[in-house]
Amino acid sequence: MSPNWIISVGGRTFGPYTAAQMQIFAAEGRLAPHSLIARTEDGRFGPASQDPLLLPFFQAVQPAQQAEPEPAPAGEGPRSFGQSEAAVADEPAHFLIVADMKSGSITALEEEIFRLGPAYAVLPQAWVLSSELSVSALRNHLIQKLGKLDLLFIVDATRDKITWFNLGMEAETRVRRIWTKYPQSSAA
Repeated sequence: MSPNWIISVGGRTFGPYTAAQMQIFAAEGRLAPHSLIARTEDGRFGPASQDPLLLPFFQAVQPAQQAEPEPAPAGEGPRSFGQSEAAVADEPAHFLIVADMKSGSITALEEEIFRLGPAYAVLPQAWVLSSELSVSALRNHLIQKLGKLDLLFIVDATRDKITWFNLGMEAETRVRRIWTKYPQSSAA
């Protein structure tokens, strides 16, 4: 039987997750080498980088000497509403944060969002935020204010990235499929 892992974030555990899911989390920046994980069969937590099966996931996502990507010909390549990461490395990112609070009051989450930078509530449970944090760091920070039933979805409009919490496997699969697809060419 292949191993499964659980992840500890802020004293709460999530999972179990398969190796394929852990690889996706590492590629998205949701799982870092210092993240506390445990194999479900032993339950001992330690840094993800110390698990020999997970270690290659972090080596694969570390930036190697990257050359500037060549621009894609017109009409090809993934859609992008943001700028390249190199162009915005020193600028704050602009986020859209959407929550569905089922466990309790939204006040603590909203106060935390406003503490992280200039923010505006565009809808009762949706905010626009400008912050120096990465999308993964923002997610990890905000989930400390959520309950077990609460949902969170964050879009980094500056760097064209997304992250979420508690969407469920079907929603995660569909969102990932949509976000990574190339735009459909329309016939002229």
